[in-house]
Amino acid sequence: MQRAALSLLPLVLALGLTGGSASAQEGSLGQRIRDRLQARQQTQAKDVKPGDAVHILELGGLKRQYLVHVPQAYNPAKPAPVLVALHGGGGNMRLQADDGRYGLISKSESAGFLAVFPNGYSAWPGGRLATWNAGACCGSARDKGVDDVAFVRAVVADVQRRYSVDAQRVYATGMSNGGMLAHRLACEAADVFAGIAAVAGTDNTLACTPSRAIPVLHIHARDDDHVLFNGGAGAGAFRDETQITQFTSVPETLARWVKRNACAALPARVLERPGASCERYGSCQGGATVQLCVTETGGHSWPGAEAVRRGKEGASQALSANDVMWDFFERR
Repeated sequence: MQRAALSLLPLVLALGLTGGSASAQEGSLGQRIRDRLQARQQTQAKDVKPGDAVHILELGGLKRQYLVHVPQAYNPAKPAPVLVALHGGGGNMRLQADDGRYGLISKSESAGFLAVFPNGYSAWPGGRLATWNAGACCGSARDKGVDDVAFVRAVVADVQRRYSVDAQRVYATGMSNGGMLAHRLACEAADVFAGIAAVAGTDNTLACTPSRAIPVLHIHARDDDHVLFNGGAGAGAFRDETQITQFTSVPETLARWVKRNACAALPARVLERPGASCERYGSCQGGATVQLCVTETGGHSWPGAEAVRRGKEGASQALSANDVMWDFFERR
């Protein structure tokens, strides 16, 4: 106690707290010390340079990693929103951070959020060919019972220690298997995430009891040949059927979230344009909403992306998944 008091003495003198009533003095002293210590902590621990960095965590006996992109506008004095972006099955964090394929780095720069790219479970060097345990899918992460919800929670906590974060504006998105994990995060980590947006990955959880109503956006192409719109695994999915599952349909995924969030039974059309439309279910508990955006073409890809895998149908340009999801999140 004596050591703590002595360490605060220079701060007290620097604040110039002399004179005045005892009670007012004590209140002012306490608040100003807290403010100065908070500012000092931000300067020492969170004044980081814009750009990319990779961080490593150990969890459950596994060494895991994630990549974070800090936008140029980052200011430690102004807590930033966070978007956790989960790659598809067989991908990795660097693939999801590829701006040509997903555009999330550019969106981070324009919107000012920290873009966080965790790497799924992988037995391969460099974390390649990684998968997520989203419940019924997928691959080794599912088969080994990897606790990816705990991992993503740990990633968010580590980001909050390293950077200045607005804890009320932490969101998750994902592609395919990553979108499936985003649905699971909505089920099991609604205390961490303010909302989720899944792209081309339906709800394949084994159980779902969210702690609160949570905003959910789902984006899917009607002609997806991996995760079929009306349910099941298409010809474009993993050749080894034991690595996947018979995917839940898009209509069933939406019906589940409408029920969980106690939303109005009928949606309102909020976007209509050639090749794409969006419907929103309102009057949900806690002010949450559930929204579905459908593109007519684009297959199993990220709407608005510049590039896709060789030999695959080009992504739909009828809407931008990044713009739609950030607009959805900002409505909170």
